[in-house]
Amino acid sequence: MLWIEKGGPVIWILIAYSVLGLTIIASRYLQLLCTRRSDLTVSPQRWHVGAEKRIVDQLRSVLRLQGHSPELRATAAHLIQAEMKPFESGLKTVAVLANTAPLLGLLGTITGMIKAFQVIEDAGGKVDAMALAGGIWEAMLTTGVGLSVAIPLLILLHFLESALGRYHWHLHQAAALVLNRSESVDIAGDEELEEWESVADVL
Repeated sequence: MLWIEKGGPVIWILIAYSVLGLTIIASRYLQLLCTRRSDLTVSPQRWHVGAEKRIVDQLRSVLRLQGHSPELRATAAHLIQAEMKPFESGLKTVAVLANTAPLLGLLGTITGMIKAFQVIEDAGGKVDAMALAGGIWEAMLTTGVGLSVAIPLLILLHFLESALGRYHWHLHQAAALVLNRSESVDIAGDEELEEWESVADVL
């Protein structure tokens, strides 16, 4: 608690930064870990109810209503983004916290040095090292704490974004089961339409 008291009010703000950022990252990690993923190598009939099945079912519905239109791929991108949105909530906040934490540490350094110079001015040039200690403590501590908050948040955010990127690709592969077949049928012509519809019923 001594270093918190010596660091001044900026330290409390940085502690709040750390708690908020770590809470968001931990909740998103747990949310992602608890999300079951369907095995795309097996028949979609064996998939559990989840994001993959919802995307494929909605694409099939659009396909039946509108046919093999170019807008189907845009619809797939919209559906995937809708599934990803809950996982991405709060990530921009973490990025802001991680990027501004060193700046807050620098602000604390400036205020600490101002206090130190005020002591020198008040002492008329006869500086007592003990009198300067408070300002120097604040200057050094806030810089160190600011970096200690920013670095872990940036590292954890990077790993989380990488994990979300893999999940996004997984959903894209699920949508591709419908998109690729739809495009191949559209190129081949009407003679394969009935064959595609029979395959789509399996999906």
